[in-house]
Amino acid sequence: MNIYSSILDSFWSPKIWLPPNITWADLVPNEKIQYTDHRHLYYPLPMAFVMLILRYLLERNIFAPFGLYLGIKASKSKKVPYNELLERAFKNNSKMSYKEVATIAKQTDMSERQIERWLRLRRAQDKPSTLIKFCENSWRCSYYTYSFLYGIWCLWDKPWLWNIDECWTNYPHQSITSDCWWYYMISLSFYWSLAISQFRDVKRKDFWQMFVHHIATILLMAFSWVCNLIRVGTLVLLVHDCADIFLEAAKMAKYANYQKVCDAFFGIFTIIWLITRLVVFPCWILYSTTIRAPRIVNTMFPAYYFFNGLLLLLLALHIFWTNLILKIAYNAIATGQMEGDIRSSSSEEYLMLQQILPIQRQSNYIFQENCMPRSERRL
Repeated sequence: MNIYSSILDSFWSPKIWLPPNITWADLVPNEKIQYTDHRHLYYPLPMAFVMLILRYLLERNIFAPFGLYLGIKASKSKKVPYNELLERAFKNNSKMSYKEVATIAKQTDMSERQIERWLRLRRAQDKPSTLIKFCENSWRCSYYTYSFLYGIWCLWDKPWLWNIDECWTNYPHQSITSDCWWYYMISLSFYWSLAISQFRDVKRKDFWQMFVHHIATILLMAFSWVCNLIRVGTLVLLVHDCADIFLEAAKMAKYANYQKVCDAFFGIFTIIWLITRLVVFPCWILYSTTIRAPRIVNTMFPAYYFFNGLLLLLLALHIFWTNLILKIAYNAIATGQMEGDIRSSSSEEYLMLQQILPIQRQSNYIFQENCMPRSERRL
């Protein structure tokens, strides 16, 4: 028990979490200042499950019917006839080489072409339907729209929105208002729900980058909450939400076959992304946390440096995604339209870029592949 207490005391040492000469006793809520309470970080965990239930109800009763109304297909690909030998081989390796197909053909009464077709249909069978992907994007688009609008409403009368130096004025003796409290709690519950649901959602190329992003965001918000860095935390949330609205809207339009609307949303998304993630975030927020904060607060503390490390991790992820986005934007301009999902389920980048080629180029690719020797074809 003594060891456990000593570990907790060491972990919650004011020397780690707070500026010099500040103790936890100095941050007890009073009549003048309502400080953050680290125990409130438990609230988003049950709220995340409420968020998942809300998502399920919205997808089932609103997003799915709306998708069907737009003509989006609800069913997946037709199920292939069950074959025990092929099914076992498929589970071991879903993308077999020609030699493996030839070996299996000798063990069955099927030709190599029939086995290749069975494998293609079997892979397609595991892919989620367009309606499922539409519902997923509808949920995210709805949340980001709500979060951004609520963030604007919440911060409009806050001085640090107009003068970011106010994030550090009288720090850490800054009170948290009820609207900012809810802004944080709901945002935390959403990212917890994403971290949970990501393992059952549509798998995309940047699965682990997105998972790291969710965890980094949760840690960033938790650290900012404990250290009472709420003001700069709300600005980070606001900057991150606005571009995602148009990203999810572009995907929804694509799945509904509204190509021009998709192109328009994607163009808006690209512009807002570049401005907010590569200009506003580093030049406004990161400049404030790394350059302005030490000048105003004078002496910083270990948790502050970890907080900035998480912000830099987010910037690194922004740069990674910007590289993909610019490639998609370049191909969209070159071909005249944006094709396929913006983030692919493939693990190789060139496959993702193939998805955004226009139909004519895809047809040429298929034609060229069929003209290749069977041993050189990709299954």
